[in-house]
Amino acid sequence: MLDGSLAVAAYLTRTDGSRVLTHTYVPEALRGRGVAERLARAALADARAEGRKVVPECSYMARFIQRHAAEFGDLV
Repeated sequence: MLDGSLAVAAYLTRTDGSRVLTHTYVPEALRGRGVAERLARAALADARAEGRKVVPECSYMARFIQRHAAEFGDLV
């Protein structure tokens, strides 16, 4: 929650332990402020800390991982 608005990075955890990144949503009032990037970094850091691989079904997450492959490519 930021400025009274809810931004979301949604995911599912598969039985094999991998995390499917399904959706990222940032309300219009918060767009352009780096909120989606912070959500992506937090979700990926959490997956790494738990030793999980990720499956980026969300187009934002897929592009983010691709742009930051040196940092997060090992999680895919």
